Amino acid sequence: MAIEAVYMKAKIKRTAVKTRPGKRAEPLAKERVYDLRLYVAGQSPKSLAAFANLKRLCDLHLAGQYRIEVIDLIEKPQMARDDQIIAIPTLVRRLPAPVRKIIGDLCDTRRTLIGPELSEKVAD
Repeated sequence: MAIEAVYMKAKIKRTAVKTRPGKRAEPLAKERVYDLRLYVAGQSPKSLAAFANLKRLCDLHLAGQYRIEVIDLIEKPQMARDDQIIAIPTLVRRLPAPVRKIIGDLCDTRRTLIGPELSEKVAD
């Protein structure tokens, strides 16, 4: 049996830097990408509502700057340990740091946006 090795060249992404005399070079600000995990239990009404509400809010407020991973704890119960999930549905914002969590079906727009800091501007 032969073991095949695959070598891949690392892609090097160059970033522009701003410099001023006497100051350190700093990379230009990149767009934030929100890495979101939604922990659910099967196709329950609350799970479906949480996903629909999250998708709607992300489309409205994050405009393509997000990635949603839905984790069904009925199929993968060991995944709950990674993010210390104690109730479902639970939304975990993994990036940008620090990690933030919110429990529930995400129907309260204001709480959903402010809790995990998905938006700085929220109308009353």
